[in-house]
Amino acid sequence: MKITKQHIITKLKKHKIKLSIFLLVFVYWLFCLPTTLFKETTSTVVESHTGELLGARIADDGQWRFPALDSVPYRFEQCVLLFEDEYFYKHPGFNPVAMGKALYGNIMTDKRRGGSTITQQVIRLSRKNTKRTYAEKLIELLKATRLETRYSKDEILNLYATYAPFGGNVVGLETASWRYYGLPAHQLSWGQSAALAVLPNHPAMVRPGKNEGTLSRKRNQLLKKLWENEIIDEATYQLSILEELPGKPYPLPQIASHLTERIRKEYKGKRIKSTVHSDVQLQLNRLAKEHHLQLQQNEIYNLAIVVMDVQTKEVIGYVGNAPTSALHHKDVDIVTRPRSTGSVLKPLLYAGMLDAGTILPESLVVDIPTYINGYQPQNFDKEFQGIVPASSALARSLNVPAVRMLQKYGLDKFYGDLQDMEVAHIDKSANYYGLSLILGGAESSLWEVTKTYAGLAHTLNTYTNSSSEYSHTAFQEYSYTSKNPEIATQLLSDPPVYDAGAIYNTLETLRNVNRPTGEENWQFYEDAQPIAWKTGTSYGFKDAWAVGVTPQYAIGVWVGNADGEGRPGITGMQAAAPLFFDVLRELPNDGSWFATPYDALTEIKVCSDTGDAASIYCQNTKMILAPEAGIHSEACSYHKQIYVTTSGNYRVNSACYELDQMKSEIRFVVSPAVAYYYANKHPDYKELPPLHPDCTILGEQPMSFIYPKKNEDVILPKDFDGKRNDLILKLAHRNPDTKVFWYLNDTFIGDTETFHELAVLPVEGDYMITVVDADGNQLKQQIKISKF
Repeated sequence: MKITKQHIITKLKKHKIKLSIFLLVFVYWLFCLPTTLFKETTSTVVESHTGELLGARIADDGQWRFPALDSVPYRFEQCVLLFEDEYFYKHPGFNPVAMGKALYGNIMTDKRRGGSTITQQVIRLSRKNTKRTYAEKLIELLKATRLETRYSKDEILNLYATYAPFGGNVVGLETASWRYYGLPAHQLSWGQSAALAVLPNHPAMVRPGKNEGTLSRKRNQLLKKLWENEIIDEATYQLSILEELPGKPYPLPQIASHLTERIRKEYKGKRIKSTVHSDVQLQLNRLAKEHHLQLQQNEIYNLAIVVMDVQTKEVIGYVGNAPTSALHHKDVDIVTRPRSTGSVLKPLLYAGMLDAGTILPESLVVDIPTYINGYQPQNFDKEFQGIVPASSALARSLNVPAVRMLQKYGLDKFYGDLQDMEVAHIDKSANYYGLSLILGGAESSLWEVTKTYAGLAHTLNTYTNSSSEYSHTAFQEYSYTSKNPEIATQLLSDPPVYDAGAIYNTLETLRNVNRPTGEENWQFYEDAQPIAWKTGTSYGFKDAWAVGVTPQYAIGVWVGNADGEGRPGITGMQAAAPLFFDVLRELPNDGSWFATPYDALTEIKVCSDTGDAASIYCQNTKMILAPEAGIHSEACSYHKQIYVTTSGNYRVNSACYELDQMKSEIRFVVSPAVAYYYANKHPDYKELPPLHPDCTILGEQPMSFIYPKKNEDVILPKDFDGKRNDLILKLAHRNPDTKVFWYLNDTFIGDTETFHELAVLPVEGDYMITVVDADGNQLKQQIKISKF
């Protein structure tokens, strides 16, 4: 046959067409899969630090679809391969033999038979179960082979286990395992794995009371096949066929529901391994339930608990609210909500003043009625001590000394400290809060307060004597999700917010805070755990706090009503402290305490009576360990040298008395205003002898106004009947027995003796109060009376 040019051209055209078709098919095959095979949203899943399920939230499309597992459990793998695709690890994505049998059966018999491999089923699932036609089968075949080149066999099997339907809105093996058996997939038995393996083929079989016979038959056939293939033994087979079938779905665990919701907002649709310890979390849940039952008797409905590991900066327990009702806002995560801080910031101020050398641990601070720019703080018990050691003021949570300490330390400086410690909810200016900042005038969350206390403990734990280094992130990076373990041990020589010495002194003081009823003799028990802790109660009895640290843990407890309703029982000691110590008892402990940071402390000689640095007049002294800045603190000003007559009845001086007829004494001296309250609490206090009639001491004033203070704007409230209350004028005098004469704008209004208090009822306006004692000493005070 003669080959013509035309014949060659025709053949080349045919080959070109075939090549073009082949190239088109190849290009289609190469790019037939989308970049992301499945775009369906997944559920948010939260696990404990060991992988136990703490809680989950449904996907946006209303399906329970857990994110993919790392691998398919062995038992389910064996079951599904034997049931769906025995040659899965051998074929290229499709099984010609199975497809031929299915085609023959579909043509020659009335029975419909599928020949799809697991790979093809993954493609069909990704295409949202498109209508089954021969054309669709061809597309599935092409895409299945492409899928085999993109993913490994194990990855394809995992895709199938993640997106296969298991009845209702249950999608994926892990979801089905929890919904039908209340177990993670890797804990499923052979019988349970077999039951779930046959479900994607007929997901409608899971209906309580229906189709149980069909499901049982298919499962048992699969189990028998496993036995015949020597994957399981006869005993396992016999036991497996007796196992219950899946029925009504189980509710998913909600062990840490508020934390789960918090994580859902931050990591939506992801599987997150948290730092929570499931055993600790379960104990916290139990305690929350028990205390809620007690508290609700007093119409207190909400509480929250946070437990942090001080060293790793990880949250190991998180209870966002009590198991209360929707009426009482059970879904609100109290841990993150800003609430009035009460007294829980006081230890930070104490540490700051120690760090700055403004005070020493037991320096005396004044506790008398105080009026600062119209602000009048009150102690919880409405009493005054006159003067009190700073450590005692902190341990007893006295409000007036705290306000005076903040004024001395500096409001702006303390506000700056709080910003350095990342107390984020305190976000207004310092002047916005004023001195009430230290008494709950600002709001912070349980999360922030607890991590701040944890930061103090972390700073102390990471301080090293050899290098004097600190963790540079002591108040940062506290987390409830797993992170790089190196973060918790990073060190930097930058100065911390407070020095380790100041923190140690502060925690030592808080260690001695009186515990609630039933905990008084804790130190006598061998397994007792010392803890530095502090309570707080907000104005109006709306918030009760208890926060504390050990070398291992930081514990934070809040109790109150989410809607802000106050109740008489909402106090730190009465409502929060009992729960706080129940939590402490549930935590592992070794009874250890913080190591003394000797390199951050120095020995300072102090007055035993006042706690201040010893002056030349201090007769009783002792050595204490305090921050190095304390070396520059003020010397004791309370012990003074005075001169008295030989009988000791009068104070004298060289200007009015013979030297050989007087003697010197060292006396503890406070101002008249302080002495007025101090003497009532300390019967052993000795007032100074009166000044000799022939003597005067330049600049000494024996009297002091207690109320009102200079230039104070006084508002007289009204009774229920509309009448205004009297103004009670109060005065302290070194000699209480002397008579004092009172004048209002030069008009005599009365005299007092022993107790210098006088009631008056002036009208609105500006007044000058004048008092004159029997010795002619005079004192004046300007005030203003305003409307209520």
